[in-house]
Amino acid sequence: MTGALKKAWAEVVQPMIFRPRRFQVAALCCKTGPDGLRVLLITSRDTGRWILPKGWPIDGLTAPEAALQEAWEEAGVKEARIEGGGIGRYDYDKRLRGGVPVPVEVQVYRVEVLRLSDTYPEVDERTRRWVSPAEAAELVDEDGLKALLLQL
Repeated sequence: MTGALKKAWAEVVQPMIFRPRRFQVAALCCKTGPDGLRVLLITSRDTGRWILPKGWPIDGLTAPEAALQEAWEEAGVKEARIEGGGIGRYDYDKRLRGGVPVPVEVQVYRVEVLRLSDTYPEVDERTRRWVSPAEAAELVDEDGLKALLLQL
């Protein structure tokens, strides 16, 4: 019995508790207008919560390029430029198929939006909204992301 418990601990329980952290990239899409600095949030496909455009690294693209690609696919950011390197990181638990949470570390890149398109790959799956950084911080769930938004 002890051998079976050790095996269950090593092969089932331990991997669930001590999951390696995965990595994603996010685009903190910004524009400055008459109302000051605005941040573009989108809804997630599964829960409808407010998030930044983000995703897994893409083969053949740098992390900032992958963030721009996600901004296009998820939010319709047609023309933009990255403002320097990453501006920070935050953590969250992503639920993969089967509902098991996986810890993810997200590297955030500030993106200056030059042009949005009304037609983009996930237009029917998400809502997008321009808000102030303070309002964005109130709308998102992740504490680390809230802190990044409040630093803008």
